[in-house]
Amino acid sequence: MARNKPRKTAKGSTGKNKNLSQDYMAKYGNKAGVLETNSGLMYRIIDDAEGASPTEFDKVKLHQRIWLADGSVIDDTYKSGFAEEFSVSEAIEGLQEGLQMMPLGARYEFVIPAELAWGRKGNGSKIGPNAVMIMDVRLLEIR
Repeated sequence: MARNKPRKTAKGSTGKNKNLSQDYMAKYGNKAGVLETNSGLMYRIIDDAEGASPTEFDKVKLHQRIWLADGSVIDDTYKSGFAEEFSVSEAIEGLQEGLQMMPLGARYEFVIPAELAWGRKGNGSKIGPNAVMIMDVRLLEIR
């Protein structure tokens, strides 16, 4: 007799994530030093720097800590010690926008609304539908 494997579902329900995300963004927007772009991307400069910023055609190397509004950590290269490398154009829309604002050596915190991240579908079991993503990013290299 065949067994049915349990189906992996994305973290959180659509409605719960949407409400949690909206609450998180409203509170975050009231913090000192928080800026917001026309697209809805919110950010705060942790460590500023002067220098070149990447374009959508560049590759970047960075440290990042990614978590959700419920506090669950998705990835933390600061902790692992292994920086991420990828093309800016491969990143989710909100991170693409944020990276292109960052000068080399800077550290920013981004709050990326669901529509600039994984949207209504989410991304597998780690990021549910309508989930806001929070990212702490330090830009190490531009190639």
